[in-house]
Amino acid sequence: MAQAPATPKWHRAALSLAARAGRDDIADRLTPVPSEAAALALRHALRTRVPAMRRQVIFLIPLVGPEQVGDWRAVNIRLRATLLCMIAQDDPHWQAIVCCQERPLLPDDRRIHFLPFDDPTPGNDKWRKLAALYGQLDRLDTGPSYVMSFDADDLMRQGMVREMLRRQAPGGYLVQQGLVMDDATGVIALADAPTLREPMRKPFWKLCGSCAAVAHDPDLPQSAGFLQAMTQHEHRMFPYLAALAGHRLAPLSFPAVLYVLNHGENFGARRGRVSFKTKFVERFRIDDPEELARIAQGFPLPEELPEELATMSPPPGQSGTDPDAQPV
Repeated sequence: MAQAPATPKWHRAALSLAARAGRDDIADRLTPVPSEAAALALRHALRTRVPAMRRQVIFLIPLVGPEQVGDWRAVNIRLRATLLCMIAQDDPHWQAIVCCQERPLLPDDRRIHFLPFDDPTPGNDKWRKLAALYGQLDRLDTGPSYVMSFDADDLMRQGMVREMLRRQAPGGYLVQQGLVMDDATGVIALADAPTLREPMRKPFWKLCGSCAAVAHDPDLPQSAGFLQAMTQHEHRMFPYLAALAGHRLAPLSFPAVLYVLNHGENFGARRGRVSFKTKFVERFRIDDPEELARIAQGFPLPEELPEELATMSPPPGQSGTDPDAQPV
């Protein structure tokens, strides 16, 4: 299963106008792709519905398999850092599901679950894992919630879960402000909407897939179906598709996610996009020591690795770094 391509901008604009005007006939003539059809089906189901109180956030994490990377231990270490950011949240009402061919070393926390993945189809399997993860939503006793796909190497800043559950945005949330760090240099940049002073700056959701937490109602079959279809696209389609579904995403009030580049197994490296992002970090780098100190306070302190992870050996047949391995 390959990533679904983005639809043309004119098509998105026309379909959005037709949906807002209630012109189903025009929408049909525009021939919506599957994700847009799923969005319109959910929009219809939500028309007479009062938004529910959402009491938890569900994070869905597709993890690259050990046969597709050069350093499985490093992948486990980065995943652990991601999960420890969730565990450190000051609102405990969240769950995380990790999907992979092999069970990684997971922290001992009842909110963290593992979904085995056994699809042998060759090639990049990130979108098939996302489809499998969203396919599990109907089997979980989540109640009304926010659901967010989260990359296994991104870091969550303190307070994100609390803000989501206290604000209760009807449609969900968008990470407009976010942090991007070049692991090779340690430089951190702010991603946010462009301004007159910084017209070339980009919002975080255009750079990183861990960017959208969408409202989910498990009693509506259209809800899980839409989320599954939406995440078959690149993240830059998420705000449009969510709005088309009647779930306009509200920006979080602070830079809530840290995206780490150049750590050796980035998914973006395979797609030729790390170079421009490295230049973005240099252009919009944060140099103020006080601001950098405030950023550091939002993440857990580095921990000593548990012995099982510190002494982990590569799986059979894997040794050293494979330059042709599939990034996370």
